[in-house]
Amino acid sequence: MDEDAAAGGISFFGVRHHGPGSASSLVRALDALRPVAVLIEGPSDASGILPMLAAPEMKPPVALLCYPEDDPAQTSFWPFAEFSPEYQATLWAARHGASVSFIDLPSTARAADPPGKADRAGGETPEEASGSAGEAPATPAGEVEDSPEFRDPVGVLAAAAGYQDGESWWADLIEQNPAPGPVFGAIAEAMAALREELAALPEFEARREAHMRLAIADARARLDGPIAVVCGAWHVPALRAARAKKEDRALIKGLPRKKSVMTWAPWTAPRLAFAQAYGAGVAAPGWCKHLWQTRQRHDGASLWLARIARLLRDKGHPVSTAALIEAERLAMALAAIRERPKPGFEELREAAVACLFGGETLLWRSIEDTLLLGDEVGEIPAGAPLAPLIEDLQRQQKQARLKPEALQRELALDLRSDSGRFRSTLLHRLAILGVEWGKPLDKGGSRGTFRERWMLAWEPEYAVQLVEKLVYGATLAQAANGWLAERLGQASALDELAELIRAAITADLPEAAARGLAVFEEKAALSSNAAEMLAAIPPLADIVRYGEARASDTGALNALLERLIVETAINLIHAARDLDAEAAEQMAARIAAAHAGVRLIEPDADILDAWHKGLGRVLDDARATPRVAGGVAQILYEAEILAAEDAVDLLGRRLSPGTPVLEAAGFLEGFFLASAARLIHDEGLRQAVDGWLLRLDEEDFVAHLPLLRRVFAGLDGMERKRLIAAALGKGPALPTGFIPAPDGGALWRTHLEILRALLTENSNG
Repeated sequence: MDEDAAAGGISFFGVRHHGPGSASSLVRALDALRPVAVLIEGPSDASGILPMLAAPEMKPPVALLCYPEDDPAQTSFWPFAEFSPEYQATLWAARHGASVSFIDLPSTARAADPPGKADRAGGETPEEASGSAGEAPATPAGEVEDSPEFRDPVGVLAAAAGYQDGESWWADLIEQNPAPGPVFGAIAEAMAALREELAALPEFEARREAHMRLAIADARARLDGPIAVVCGAWHVPALRAARAKKEDRALIKGLPRKKSVMTWAPWTAPRLAFAQAYGAGVAAPGWCKHLWQTRQRHDGASLWLARIARLLRDKGHPVSTAALIEAERLAMALAAIRERPKPGFEELREAAVACLFGGETLLWRSIEDTLLLGDEVGEIPAGAPLAPLIEDLQRQQKQARLKPEALQRELALDLRSDSGRFRSTLLHRLAILGVEWGKPLDKGGSRGTFRERWMLAWEPEYAVQLVEKLVYGATLAQAANGWLAERLGQASALDELAELIRAAITADLPEAAARGLAVFEEKAALSSNAAEMLAAIPPLADIVRYGEARASDTGALNALLERLIVETAINLIHAARDLDAEAAEQMAARIAAAHAGVRLIEPDADILDAWHKGLGRVLDDARATPRVAGGVAQILYEAEILAAEDAVDLLGRRLSPGTPVLEAAGFLEGFFLASAARLIHDEGLRQAVDGWLLRLDEEDFVAHLPLLRRVFAGLDGMERKRLIAAALGKGPALPTGFIPAPDGGALWRTHLEILRALLTENSNG
């Protein structure tokens, strides 16, 4: 029998969390033992919903969520995959009518006395999260925690066996061993030897094991028949050891007795691979699932290579049967050379790269994520209790009368109505949390009309994304505020801060908006980066101009924006100098967007004057990049700061024979890229451009044809015909039968008098 038969009918099975080999050996051991109860390392206060894990409607990967009722930010996660030993133990208990329960400290004790940030990631430790055999959780630094036996016991055992790392040793011994033998007893003895090197355990770890010993003793007193204990292998020696109940009760005395909330939530295969962000830390969930599903087959290597071939063929890369045969032979040869029981992941990867990828590792990387991570999303039964964010979402969906549907449908909102604002706020808050249930259409194109258009489509993984944000708050408003607050603390660029502030105000999150404004004001006061300042003006101007659509208070923001405009104008001259082509293009675009923002808010005359003077200094600066200077000249011309005759003189100087062709071309592009239609009506500008083109030699003319195409790309067909006619001196073409009047002004006045008389007569009648 492959278990450690202990006194009193209790058998201990030390496993590797999320280890398919451990799960396979465990199922065989349970079949042989036939226990009446299965006790699993996990939060004891969640035992009531543990049987739900075995429900037919439960499709892993899923995660157990536990948090104190009064503090959802202290949420702990315990992910379960199909190949997790704990999941398979629960299924076995359900199939055979055995009771099943958790025996570790309650989840509220973990929240009150956390062993470290990493421990809350799936209720595991960094070592457990990396897939090792049930190592102890992360704890405050100290001599015990720093010992290799405590931090990485599998690594110590692997080194003793002559392996370079613990992963390879554990894989050969259990995960990929076709005949693992009585591994649980052997691992327990090895762990006992390692633990003898430790003087003492950290307090939190000692409490955990004391609680589990007491739970095991209680089960032994209540039940008749064999009992199976499934836990991390590190804990087995301590749980088997004889210890007075009085001592264990003293250790766990004073544990908080808060009411906790527990639920199940769908998880995803890629999130099982995250060592942080509340993933289980499985190195390759796709490979682990493959090992589990092929545990009773002898063609596992063939099936893995076939999956690789299918992914390659889906991407249009041909894979022959002969190449697959050669890859499998090479993998088997590599395993034999390395004295491994059968080809493992490394051998199959190296063989695939050599035989299927032509030695190109880049091609391997193109399928690596799909192959090793997968895209599975778990499902939970309809009757499962809901996570607070999901519950809040469903409540608001009902209030907004928006049903989550997988099919796309368009939604138009009127922000002047209460229902329109409520729906918009809901969608914007979800977008902040990474849940793009609604994607804006024509973003920015209809803000001034009090209307928004969205395309709605619900995806199942959105529930997982909300679960991940539980640490920021229990409601959508709290979570969005918390998530934005964290990002505001991490943001360093002014334009990034401005976008976050806009998101906060648009989603009606006053706390995050206030914090964002404070951070922005502090960073803006110390910044002289004109590029960042320019990029920050449009989103802030958008809020100030259209804030009334959401009844937002933008008084403080308006004052801050006006100061930003003045500071930007002062620093602009230095930012426009000596730029390469790409940087000049970006700077010109930022100046144009910032100018549009300045016009949007209609600032006081002194602010507008300061902005125009800043642009004027760029135009007069001899070191200003011509592409940027041309764009600034166009802005000043359109704003009537640069008079028409002055614009003609300026263009004549910039396109004069003494100006290098590249500089002249850059200025021309900057000036006319957004206003080529001016050439139709302004003869002076047209003559200046025409004269420059005539002076170009053939080589330069051909070289600058792409530039001219860009300049005139904004003209439609009719405008181009009119420009050609004007350039040829023919004037605009008139419809057939019309004759141009010799005195258009007098004729227009005559028509005006006739129209005025007709209108007056009609109004009196």
